[in-house]
Amino acid sequence: MDLEKVMRSLVAVRASIPDNAFTADTLGTRREGSGVVIRENGLVLTIGYLITEAEDVWLTRHDGQVVPAHPLVYDQESGFGLVQALAPLDLPPIEIGDSNLADVGDAIVVADGEGQYVRGNIVAKQEFAGYWEYLLDEAIFTTPAHPSWGGAALIDDGGQLVGIGSLRLQMSKGGEIADINMIVPINLVKPILDGLLHEGEFKRPPRPWLGAMSAETNGEVVVMSVTENGPAARGGLRRGDVISEIRDGEVDGLADFYRKIWDSGAPGAEIPMRVLRDGREAWLRIKSADRNDFLRKPQLQ
Repeated sequence: MDLEKVMRSLVAVRASIPDNAFTADTLGTRREGSGVVIRENGLVLTIGYLITEAEDVWLTRHDGQVVPAHPLVYDQESGFGLVQALAPLDLPPIEIGDSNLADVGDAIVVADGEGQYVRGNIVAKQEFAGYWEYLLDEAIFTTPAHPSWGGAALIDDGGQLVGIGSLRLQMSKGGEIADINMIVPINLVKPILDGLLHEGEFKRPPRPWLGAMSAETNGEVVVMSVTENGPAARGGLRRGDVISEIRDGEVDGLADFYRKIWDSGAPGAEIPMRVLRDGREAWLRIKSADRNDFLRKPQLQ
């Protein structure tokens, strides 16, 4: 791998978000991470939470040159974000690989737009369910963890991009705790690029959203918090509720909970659920929504 060549395709990403944005309290109003140049015209792939509701985005090259950019889209389903440079970046696009070919044990590099990189290995490829109503059928997990993981590039031993950094987590193995990175596989971006570059929009329908932050404990789905004025809050869901049934189907873990919600129809569908609250059962009917309706839309300056 020519790591020096690969690093020239990486940029630092800095985004400013208005104080009144929907995600300002949870994700902050100043977000910093990395991105990867994937087209000669300055199209940059990053992780979506860095740029959602962004008012201003700036890209910094490896030589310190700063270029303004426009946030194109945050794809809720995959977690990817796309940014378009508004002035010439003059950086080579990285070669995109095939994340399906990445195997547990493979040697990899996780690199950021500041010039830092970590050599490591893939330690797992498995399902991942995030508390913010997010699910990947197969995420990639690497160790050691990169300290600046958001939007960092996962590079295989051939110098190809096979994923984008999303989270830093901990894994228990052999009685020891290790820090790991969760990486979104690059193959999930390919249909996004087709829709964006050739048709200017996404064709897949949005998923129903509840606005409930949930965790799995011993196979049970427990509500940690609900979004203020979101569907779950309006429907009566509360912190501490254990969600045990959706319609007439028992909930078997967080991933199963999400799949049952998403199988309930389009946003706006009413979703009946049975919850356990203070030792008692209760049935709620929550009218779902489209998460994108709560977010500020990008405005081209």
